[in-house]
Amino acid sequence: MRLLIILANEHVMCCIGSVSVASCFLQPMGSERMEMRKRQMSVQQESVAGTTAPAQNEQPSQGNRGSNACCFCWCCCCSCSWNEDRDERNRRASYDFKAEGNADFEESLKPTAEEVCLWGQSFDKLMHCPAGRSAFRQFLRTEFSEENMLFWLACEEFSKETNKSVIEEKARIIYEDYISILSPKEVSLDSRVREVINRNMLEPTSHTFDDAQLQIFTLMQRDSYPRFMNSMVYKNLLKTVSEQSVES
Repeated sequence: MRLLIILANEHVMCCIGSVSVASCFLQPMGSERMEMRKRQMSVQQESVAGTTAPAQNEQPSQGNRGSNACCFCWCCCCSCSWNEDRDERNRRASYDFKAEGNADFEESLKPTAEEVCLWGQSFDKLMHCPAGRSAFRQFLRTEFSEENMLFWLACEEFSKETNKSVIEEKARIIYEDYISILSPKEVSLDSRVREVINRNMLEPTSHTFDDAQLQIFTLMQRDSYPRFMNSMVYKNLLKTVSEQSVES
């Protein structure tokens, strides 16, 4: 009986000892696992901080790069092609407006019956009358040859210019608008006159387009003027101004 009790106590002690030994082994293993987990988390945090810091540093540089970007749409720097050509387009638009401004003003003029009758006597009298040029230009528009009148008017204004730099600029614009084969408003000139113009364009003067202006004037006189005089545009205008003069 006593032996059984002793054996039972030894068994209990062995069990307790095994449990204590296991707990001793488990505790270090658990602590080591926790330490390893902490190290892994710290390493991950350091790596995340290392990747976010350069990204934050790059953001201002990207912002500066965006503000200094040069592109056609935003025009953020002076080297953009749009800014380079803006002054040229403004000068060209202002000259085009001035060149055609007189013609537009003439369209608002109302001729008298005497003036309309004089138009039928000669083409010179028609072209020397602002209201006559206006009526004739409207007729040319119906025949899709208005560029002849616009070119003649541009040459008239150009021939009065005295400033050398302005002459060179306007000569180039007139050439591009009415002489160049790429222009939609190209006037009909023979090869001889074109050669003369090309030579004159090397050193433009106020007489650069004299031959071309004369040829277009002759073309309108021989071709368009007779049709204008026989058109309903001229006949209706003559009838209207004649009736108004009688009523007055």
